[in-house]
Amino acid sequence: MIRTGDHVNISGALYSLQTQLGLSTHFGGKSALAMQGKAHYLELSSKRVYLFGTKGENLPTWFIQHNWGTQIEYFSTKFLDSTLGLTEFQVKEFAIKISSPARALMECLYLSSNNEDFTECYELFEPLNNLRPDQVQELLESCTSVKVKRLFLYMAEKAKHSWFEYLNLEKIDLGHGKRSLVENGAYVSKYKITVPKALESNGGTIL
Repeated sequence: MIRTGDHVNISGALYSLQTQLGLSTHFGGKSALAMQGKAHYLELSSKRVYLFGTKGENLPTWFIQHNWGTQIEYFSTKFLDSTLGLTEFQVKEFAIKISSPARALMECLYLSSNNEDFTECYELFEPLNNLRPDQVQELLESCTSVKVKRLFLYMAEKAKHSWFEYLNLEKIDLGHGKRSLVENGAYVSKYKITVPKALESNGGTIL
């Protein structure tokens, strides 16, 4: 319900989804990073917003049919526990749950599919030198995507973030076998992934 004359933006709508309907829908990926000032060359674009929710949840018809003045990219996934890695973000007089930087990065990696995507993810990764290792550990242990886990660890080590040293890799299931993420890329034997050559040559090589 809204008062006559009130204008509800997408943040207000998310607040309703989270508090009234109990949905896990939240700002994620690049949108969450931009909102927290973690993507200096990105802004919360008026043209596209990234939302994530739990697999099997359905957005209400009123939300889908409303013109929010922006392109909504909604992803229903189950590769991360819906209760982990979320943080409260204050919007005027109310707060909504959005992805923390660590979760948002994993969501970006989940969507990545080509050279440009992987390079952009690494550029987003480089400045995040103050992530909480306990939160990162919890997210990685709960994550079911081998691709996301291998890429996340590869980029964290490549960026030489100090929090990487506090992770217990033995508790993180990285699966078996090789993963070729791009064609004609560079093979990283430690994580058994093939990444863009430009990415692997940027800032040193991980064997």
